[in-house]
Amino acid sequence: MINPQLLALFSGILVSFVEGVIVLRIILKLMGASTVAPFVRWVYETSKPLLYPFEGMFPSSQVGGIPFTIEFSALFALFVYVFVGYLIQEVLEFIQIFKERKETRKEMKNR
Repeated sequence: MINPQLLALFSGILVSFVEGVIVLRIILKLMGASTVAPFVRWVYETSKPLLYPFEGMFPSSQVGGIPFTIEFSALFALFVYVFVGYLIQEVLEFIQIFKERKETRKEMKNR
């Protein structure tokens, strides 16, 4: 059987990576970063599939005619991924507690 603690660690790392990439995208868009830079292109290309389900939900807006863009769909996606990560952690914690209680009952029964 798969260890819930190891699964929780892996999911935590994965969700943190997803959140980090989306936060970087939001910051780079907000600051008007040039897509010529390889790092900026990498962040945009990496985050594009993560934001696909949220594409077009909200209009992006520019701040006062300056090239600063606020991507509201990316902000919403960030909140969704944070919530999904929280749910995954809670489910895995519940599984771990259930497993420990089951083992405790089994030990008490064998006494």
